[in-house]
Amino acid sequence: MKMLHWIVTFALVASGSAALAQAPRFPVKPVRMLVGFAPGGATDIIARFISPGLADGLGQSVVVENRPGASSLIAGELVAKAPPDGHTVLMTTQTLMTSGMIERRPYPDIVNDFASVSLCATSALLFVVNPSLPVKSVKELIALARARPGELNYGSGGVGTTPHLSGELLATMARLKLVHVPYKGEAPAIIDVIAGHLPMMFSNVTASMAFVQAGKLRALAVTGPARTPAVPGMPTMGEAGLPGFEVVGFFGVLAPAGTPREIVARLNSEIAKVLARPDIKERFASQALEPADKSPEQFNEYLRSEAVRWGKLINEAGIK
Repeated sequence: MKMLHWIVTFALVASGSAALAQAPRFPVKPVRMLVGFAPGGATDIIARFISPGLADGLGQSVVVENRPGASSLIAGELVAKAPPDGHTVLMTTQTLMTSGMIERRPYPDIVNDFASVSLCATSALLFVVNPSLPVKSVKELIALARARPGELNYGSGGVGTTPHLSGELLATMARLKLVHVPYKGEAPAIIDVIAGHLPMMFSNVTASMAFVQAGKLRALAVTGPARTPAVPGMPTMGEAGLPGFEVVGFFGVLAPAGTPREIVARLNSEIAKVLARPDIKERFASQALEPADKSPEQFNEYLRSEAVRWGKLINEAGIK
């Protein structure tokens, strides 16, 4: 019996050691967090909010790397094709999903070609115009656009971005003829609205609020289902004259498909710790960002439901 006891003990120790040896080591080098848009946009800002705390938790530096272009496709492909070891991740929005729907592009698929790591935040948009535009409300903007069909442009950070789809939704619901001007990121589009090269755009609050406060942009409404404390007194698009107009975007982290579950869980756990910090909550609240706390599985289900919602909007609006 004593011999049997030692045999069993040895077997348990050996199996535990083998399991430990097979567990992936992570991280063993700096983590790259790719952003598919130019510096200064909301996605970039959120990545830089989170990366220092994530680096502290992981014990390795987290380097935010901007790879703008093709509606975040360039960054998306780089991450989808990267080694699935957790050292290359993507801070993304629904643009990677919706631009693929609009362009009938099968790869990379936001659900199937990535491992869902963490939903970080959701946010409504601001409808902003250049202060020289002779409108001070959504109703006045609609009246001006109807009087000048095809003459008013609006910018966005690229095809399929939330600002682009918001503009298409406005045109559809208000029966307007507007011209979309896509950029390689939200920040360059905002700069052109400020400079007067574009009259208007929908923008993430994170990217445009400082310019509104400085008087360089005029905000007309928010796109969420309710008003936000970050923009006191600002009406929703529904209150401003378009009942049913509601757009809320998301920001989340993806890893290459096939990334081990242990690594995905570690990344999710460390990001959740950052999002729970009082200073991060305060910074998010000031930018009308709602921190999110979902498991990788819950985030994956969220992405699937968002694909259905945005797909319906794109089809009904006939966006091409």
